[in-house]
Amino acid sequence: MADDVSAVELKLLDERKNKAKQLQELGVNPYGNGFSPDSLAAELLAKFGEVEPAQLEADKPGPFTLAGRVVSVRDFGKAAFVVLQDRSGSLQVHVKKDALGDDTFKIWKLTDLADFIGVTGTLFKSKTGELTLAATSLKFLGKALRGLPGKYSGDDVKVKLSPEQMTRVKAAADAVMAAVTAAPQDQREKARADAVAEQSKALAGDELKALPGAVNKAWAESQALADVEERYRRRYVDLLSNASTRETFKKRTKLVQFIRDFLNRRDFLEVETPMMHSLVSGAAARPFVTHHNTYDIDLFMRIAPELYLKRLVVGGFDRVYEINRNFRNEGVSTRHNPEFTMLEFYQAYATYEDLMDLTEEMISEAAVAVTGSSVVKYGEHTIDFKKGWPRIPMTEAISQRVPELKAADFADVEKLRAVALRGAEEKDKAAISTMNIGELITALFEMHVEGTLIQPTFITQFPVESSPLARRNDANPAVTDRFELFIVGREIANAFSELNDPVDQAGRFQAQLDAKTRGQQETMDFDHDYIRALEHGLPPTAGQGIGIDRLAMLLTDAPSIRDVILFPLLKPTK
Repeated sequence: MADDVSAVELKLLDERKNKAKQLQELGVNPYGNGFSPDSLAAELLAKFGEVEPAQLEADKPGPFTLAGRVVSVRDFGKAAFVVLQDRSGSLQVHVKKDALGDDTFKIWKLTDLADFIGVTGTLFKSKTGELTLAATSLKFLGKALRGLPGKYSGDDVKVKLSPEQMTRVKAAADAVMAAVTAAPQDQREKARADAVAEQSKALAGDELKALPGAVNKAWAESQALADVEERYRRRYVDLLSNASTRETFKKRTKLVQFIRDFLNRRDFLEVETPMMHSLVSGAAARPFVTHHNTYDIDLFMRIAPELYLKRLVVGGFDRVYEINRNFRNEGVSTRHNPEFTMLEFYQAYATYEDLMDLTEEMISEAAVAVTGSSVVKYGEHTIDFKKGWPRIPMTEAISQRVPELKAADFADVEKLRAVALRGAEEKDKAAISTMNIGELITALFEMHVEGTLIQPTFITQFPVESSPLARRNDANPAVTDRFELFIVGREIANAFSELNDPVDQAGRFQAQLDAKTRGQQETMDFDHDYIRALEHGLPPTAGQGIGIDRLAMLLTDAPSIRDVILFPLLKPTK
């Protein structure tokens, strides 16, 4: 939806601005302050929701003070039932002229959907059995100039219609909206007027009086945030309109809190490391570049905090972690956002196998903490997070999907290249033609295996060539002591026993420079200071990174990473 304002929207904006002016004329600040509620909707519902109506009538519990946004109104002239929404939920409020007095009721009549009010009163049950606060005082707290998507509270002529009349009026309003939607954007106001005139021919009396209001309501509903991209662009309205969106982000927060508590209980120290780096380091990816004016140097937004966190282990912090943003100047998709949240943690005197055990424990417990169960639905899949996840070496996983590749073939670079080229897209063939054995094994895994790993699965024994910071395996120096965790075909975690040999690490950095010379874009720079840190001694250490956004997607059944990032990066609209 463009930000162009239609004549109908301008009319509604003007009406609300006029009501704000009328409030000022009554001596009421339409954007007031200084009101402190003493109760929350959810608290009152939990405490009194099951109390019998007769008991509430006898006890008249209260007074209680609530504040929130008006999200629904059923107006009966001199009284109204209002739904007030606060951070905990919503509660019905009964406003009545006799209870509030003439002056305060005038203020109420200038209140629209989405406005903020504060009320004080006692509790009772309505005829329908709904817990309700009978307002004895009301204070206006904030005027919203735009209403809630899909809601309409205009001041149209109100008439009582029979069910048959309501059906005819609704059909006429729907016909008007169909004509408006079919018209070009710049002709919609004329199309609306013409369609109203045409539909009016079949109506008379009260039906004719009701048609403008029905059309206005249908128009408001058409402006609701149905378009997914608009939900991302105007997240504030998405949060207002959709309880499921609010719940998603509450679960994300619960996930992060659980992870912090989990690591803190195990004596990990939370730290913060630089967001701007003078080198491309921490992972093989394309960076964002910025410039520091005072030092006159280019800097790179961090790809990963890994090398700084390992410097801290060198310095004596044996267990450290950081939950913070990383930035990668790469593609945008349902799984990728240019800035994203990562957990990275490092534990001295541990191996990658220890971290597999810890990861199973942490994520299986997180699933229960966030969703209430270790079995979680994600799209068409049902994911079982209970411990006991498979651990499969990378070459073995490839052989299971590509039976022609036997164990000996993983040492034959030309055989691997032929298989990789056969399954590759045309745009990738040039890069494959220059890959070494380790790079080809990794490419074959990504082609044939990664997308098939639905249930939680650890893939181990990554090639040295694709693991520039991982320790070589003692039994087979061609692979590293590394694992990645995959769920629903996505990498969720990456971990390894850290390389603490400064000579070997210097050779890996040089190999990254050689790869850059061959044209690879996702490489790291040679970090001489990190080599110097290793020369001071890094104890045997294992480290891991977990994508918080992707894990949150799994635990909230979110199809896109944008669904779990409050304000994802989007291409600007013109």
